Amino acid sequence: KNPYLFRAKHLVIPQDLVRSLLDAHLSSHEETIFGDFLESLAIFINGECFGGRKSSTEGIDLEFDKDSTRYLVSIKSGPNWGNSSQIKKMRDNFKTAAKIVRQRNPATHVVAVNGCCYGREGSPDKGDYRKYCGQSFWEFVSGSPTLYTDIIEPLGHRAKERNDDFIARYADVWNRFTQEFMTAYCSEGRLRWDAFVRLNSSNEKPQRSSVKAKTGKRHS
Repeated sequence: KNPYLFRAKHLVIPQDLVRSLLDAHLSSHEETIFGDFLESLAIFINGECFGGRKSSTEGIDLEFDKDSTRYLVSIKSGPNWGNSSQIKKMRDNFKTAAKIVRQRNPATHVVAVNGCCYGREGSPDKGDYRKYCGQSFWEFVSGSPTLYTDIIEPLGHRAKERNDDFIARYADVWNRFTQEFMTAYCSEGRLRWDAFVRLNSSNEKPQRSSVKAKTGKRHS
C-alpha cells in the first residue's frame, strides 16, 4: 500500500493506521472473491434456466444457446472494470471464440456479451459485442427481470450468519497486528514514519519484526 497516502490522511494513532491497512487489504481481496462468487452464481442460474455452461475457451466465462443464437459471455463485477488494452483483449477473445464456434457449425449465429453483475449501461450495443449491466445482465442470464433484487435477501441472510464470527476474528487480527506494529514501528507510542516507509520502499531487504521472529509465524 502507498505509505504516503496514509501519512497524508494524518493517521497518528497506531491502531487507526493498522486498521486502515487491514481494511485496505481486505477490500482489495473481497472484490475479487465476491466477483468470482457472482460469476459462478450467474453460470449456475443460466445453466438451470437455459442449459448454459462454463466455457473452456480463453476469456469466455459462459456459453449458452437461446433463440437459435450462441451467446459467448465474459462476466465482470461492475461496468468500469478495465482500461482500453483490457477491453481490446476481451474483444480479441470474443473473435477467437466466435471463430471456433463457426468452425464447428458455420451457420451458427454468434453474439458476444460483456455481462456486469452490477451497475448501468446506457448504450449496450458496442458494435462487435453487447454490454449488459445490473438488472439487464441478470435478466439476460435468467429470463427474470426481478432476479437482480431477488438475490439480495438470500445474500443478506447468509452474511448475518457469518457476521459475528467475522467480527471476532477481525478483532483478534487487528489487536495482534497492532501489537506487532507498535513493537516494530513506534517509539514511545508515536509512529516512526521513516521506518514505515523504509519497510515499504527501501532498496534494503526489510528486517522481520521482533514479534514475528519470536513466534516464527507468517500471517495470511
